[in-house]
Amino acid sequence: MLGNKYSSVIWDWNGTLLDDAWLCVDVMNGMLFQRGLPSITIEIYRNIFDFPVRDYYRKLGFNFDNEPFETVGMEFMVLYNQRQKECTLHPEVLFVLDEISRLGLSQSILSAREENELKQETINLDVSRFFAKVYGLDDHYAHGKTDVGKRLLNDLNQPKEKIIFIGDTRHDSEVADELGIDCILVPNGHQSHERLASLNKPIIHSVSYLIPER
Repeated sequence: MLGNKYSSVIWDWNGTLLDDAWLCVDVMNGMLFQRGLPSITIEIYRNIFDFPVRDYYRKLGFNFDNEPFETVGMEFMVLYNQRQKECTLHPEVLFVLDEISRLGLSQSILSAREENELKQETINLDVSRFFAKVYGLDDHYAHGKTDVGKRLLNDLNQPKEKIIFIGDTRHDSEVADELGIDCILVPNGHQSHERLASLNKPIIHSVSYLIPER
């Protein structure tokens, strides 16, 4: 699917490469239980999760008049980070990263994850060697990644038409549009196929579809 059109692949991390949506649901259900709010399933989560995450929290019933978003957001991140090492890559990811490297394409990460934690996760999962650049945010509140993406494109110093961004959310599609690069979406992370299908972007059910058949 990548063919000879692209020279650089930019990956989203959470949901696209890292299989962590289940953990987000598990951690959030614990927080909801403590507040007497209804729990969610992975299907509900994928249908309501969005950026900015403040709006997602409101949909779950959090009242920011009672507790600031920053407090709730930090609580989630502390609980998530305590269990983050339980997460693994999606089964096909290692093979795909290796094959793309063999094809001679550069690979980078653009994520809403806090950058230092992101870099450590790539080391822990033994994939840091695949990525020329790893760019995340400088806080835990996932405000967006367009500005970070602009810095990444500047560092890559390649024609935009030679760069493809692969993600799992509507926000990834929006970021790609704002950066002026192509985008492919994978609905096995944090948002459902139905929500992604409304966007004018190619959708693949697994990143393995990126690799040409031999």
